[in-house]
Amino acid sequence: MKNHSQFNAPFNGRHLRPWQRLSTLLLLALALGGCASIDGPPDPRDPWEAYNRSVFEFNDAVDRAVIKPVAKGYRKVVPQPVRSGVANVFSNLDDVLVVGNDLLQFKFERAIADFSRLIYNTILGVFGIFDVASELGLPKHNEDFGQTLAVWGWEESAYLIVPLLPPSTVRDTGGLLVDWQFDPVTNIDRESERYSAIILETIDRRAQLLSASRVLDEAALDRYAFVRDAYFQLRRNQIYDGNPPQEEMLPPADDNADADLELELELERELEGSGAPKAK
Repeated sequence: MKNHSQFNAPFNGRHLRPWQRLSTLLLLALALGGCASIDGPPDPRDPWEAYNRSVFEFNDAVDRAVIKPVAKGYRKVVPQPVRSGVANVFSNLDDVLVVGNDLLQFKFERAIADFSRLIYNTILGVFGIFDVASELGLPKHNEDFGQTLAVWGWEESAYLIVPLLPPSTVRDTGGLLVDWQFDPVTNIDRESERYSAIILETIDRRAQLLSASRVLDEAALDRYAFVRDAYFQLRRNQIYDGNPPQEEMLPPADDNADADLELELELERELEGSGAPKAK
């Protein structure tokens, strides 16, 4: 779930203080649990697996108890045309960051296309409520500062799960903090409007991911490892703009692993189709 809202104000920490306080308490509470041993060989991409698993369980519990039920209610009560308009508005605001990261990655032709998309949807689409740009042949792209850092050379990064945020890596978490500083949503001046927009976007994005969570619930093996592998797969696909270099694929060890591989690919398609997060 990527938060949107900080555009002209310099970063002074005032938007992050509630997260920082909660994260500090959770880190202290989870420190002992982070020492637990993990069965099987360690994944070199996940050096803090015990800690990450603890936070994953906490985030999953919060999602099941609060966020997912609210998202289901939102999807049930709010008509589809209204939900589409809300999603389009946040997608249009996200294009501000997309254009900036296009330029930072020296993708100048794409930057022109994405800037044109932003202008068309803002003017002809009534501030982004209608996605007229896609109808004109200007598709939505996914770029964030985590991808920019990867293009600049930080290709490998350790897996990291932060309390109340989606799965990420050290690189992508740092990229998320940078994106927050320039996000139109997190830069809304009035605090009440800013937090209302952040909450609405969070609910809307979670509602879009209900199908993806269904796929996750069907995973045959370890849900934590399933999400981690799907995340790395998705980010690799995003970094290479949908054309990652070929990797040597080992055959699945058993039928369950084969089923999880198919579900992982389906989850990746669901996440990509929903415009999800970016490890923001």
